Amino acid sequence: MKTVRIVLWTAIALLAVLAGWLTLEMTRTGEQLADGPFGVPFQLVSQEGAPITEKAFTGKPTALFFGFTHCPEVCPTTLFELNGWMEKVDPDGTKLQAYFVTVDPERDSPELLGQYISNVSKRITGISGPADKVLEMVKGFRVYYRKVPLDEKKPDGDYTMDHTASVFLLDADGRFRGTIAYQENPDVAVEKLGNLLKG
Repeated sequence: MKTVRIVLWTAIALLAVLAGWLTLEMTRTGEQLADGPFGVPFQLVSQEGAPITEKAFTGKPTALFFGFTHCPEVCPTTLFELNGWMEKVDPDGTKLQAYFVTVDPERDSPELLGQYISNVSKRITGISGPADKVLEMVKGFRVYYRKVPLDEKKPDGDYTMDHTASVFLLDADGRFRGTIAYQENPDVAVEKLGNLLKG
């Protein structure tokens, strides 16, 4: 019995040490996320065809959304709402910036993104580029995406995209500061953007 007890207590002690180590590592990771710029370096193309990198997400607070132009509801709704929220907290358009990154670079050329976004907002800039580089950037920003065939019998046919529907909020140094959820209460969304501007 004594041997069994010793083994059990040793196992419990080891589990406690492991739990403590995991907690410490998660805390460190959280601190690194808070202290450093969010995401990964990238070299893509803006809707105007100009080169754009992660440095675009610094200098001003940034609202960052990932979606695609063939999106039936979530993307146009979010872009429209985001534009309205930005007009409330930054009427002059000088303090806050926003970007829409495609998760469907096979179809979303910079030109198409520009046409799509301009129907909703003059304040949001589209980002696209070579498919492999775009999707590498999307993964690096911890954004979920998945191609979903519209007809399961034709996997290479027309498709839609499942994707993260939240707006990411970054401070002027590119650090992650929170999200605005899809269908967030408008007053709460405006408050979050206002707090982002306050730093």
